[in-house]
Amino acid sequence: MSDIQFKDATILVVDDDPDVLSTITAALSITGARLLSASDGNAAVEISEREHPDVVILDMMLPKRSGFLVLERIKARKAKGTKPHVIMITGNLGTRHKTYAESLGVEDYLNKPFRIDRLMSALEKILLPKAATDSPQG
Repeated sequence: MSDIQFKDATILVVDDDPDVLSTITAALSITGARLLSASDGNAAVEISEREHPDVVILDMMLPKRSGFLVLERIKARKAKGTKPHVIMITGNLGTRHKTYAESLGVEDYLNKPFRIDRLMSALEKILLPKAATDSPQG
């Protein structure tokens, strides 16, 4: 995991649980990415609009503005697959929420608790060029 580099990327991590926020930012700190964080939905929108992150790791359940409302705002008028790319994280296991998040343009949807390597894999798919992840065999 330590050889993954996202040095040209800006990643916004949004979660109201300080333990989750610190765990994710600590894991990402070794990647060289510029890291931003927010603990509520309003701050997430403000930071996203000001800093234009490449990826937003977004909790569904947030104070002040839900993850869905944040997602709707930051993806408004943007084509699917354009930044900010969004990885939604949630403790909610319902498929209805996942389907709705996907309809709003999330690139990935992770149920808490999740392994950090699963998050890194999702980030790699978004941030690293296909050629870098498709190394020849043999």
